[in-house]
Amino acid sequence: MAFEPELDHLLHARLSYVTRQARTLSLAEIAAAMEKAFSGERIGGLQISTDPGLSYGVALRRGLVSVNQYTGEILGFRPGGPDFLSRVHQLHLRLLWQNRADPGKKIVSWAGVVILFLLFSGLYLWWPYKRLRISRAASGFRFWFELHNSFGILSFVFLLVLSFTGVMIGFEQTTVPMFYRITGSQPSERPAQPSPPPPGATPISPDQAIEIARQAIPGATPFQIQVPGPRGAYQIRSRFPEDLTPGGRSAVIVDQYTGKVLFAEGFLTAPAGARMVIQNRAIHTGDIFGIPSKTVMSLACLMMVAQAISGACMWWKRRP
Repeated sequence: MAFEPELDHLLHARLSYVTRQARTLSLAEIAAAMEKAFSGERIGGLQISTDPGLSYGVALRRGLVSVNQYTGEILGFRPGGPDFLSRVHQLHLRLLWQNRADPGKKIVSWAGVVILFLLFSGLYLWWPYKRLRISRAASGFRFWFELHNSFGILSFVFLLVLSFTGVMIGFEQTTVPMFYRITGSQPSERPAQPSPPPPGATPISPDQAIEIARQAIPGATPFQIQVPGPRGAYQIRSRFPEDLTPGGRSAVIVDQYTGKVLFAEGFLTAPAGARMVIQNRAIHTGDIFGIPSKTVMSLACLMMVAQAISGACMWWKRRP
């Protein structure tokens, strides 16, 4: 999951990678090509790659179209619905078990609490012996015991951070209000639905909405825009260079008829409570420092697997 975007590009390489060229087509040109190719089907949104070597995406009702933003060539189509990586994501979040009560998420969240207990109880048991290496002569139970101790203490801090931030996410109905209370801040108020359009009004283009979003949050690069129906508003997601999270943490809402900015919140100017929520999630996923922190968190997950295996082997060797 830490490398989900990168793996998605590799698994769909034909749809993802393009050769950089001098001129990028406007969103209006891309939208016109899509509507022509798909018999006037309404476009729900566009994904604007901030990497010149990656393709754009156009969201239709039936799925996602990958398009070369330099030539307008349709690279391929991905039907709606979960794919392999999204299923892995949902397995991690809620064990692929979701309904109104969301029992899968509750199980995963409480499992995080159990892991925290195991970490501190393991530290308590390790402390008297302070084993940091595996003896060459160790075998059987002794080998697994020393391996379990060594891996456990070396990964303790990383697993603690991973588990604690995961618990904060899992119990977000409690922790998010707590973050706002701690910081003395309040969530930003989202605007109401825009007023009905005046008779004969013409919507601004997606390109114009993107430019308005750039001006509303200077320094942030838009990477996603939702194209509204007749009564909606443009919703644009943006990302600052230092924001390494895939989803970005800056948003702008633009009235599609007047071009008025109805809402604008950048990552750097968001309420302190919102920034705590964002940072907690970025630490948990490893996005906070990009590839290096993703690698560390991925290795921490592997260490957790190693702890489970070595613990099971210890039990097996000591069974009657």
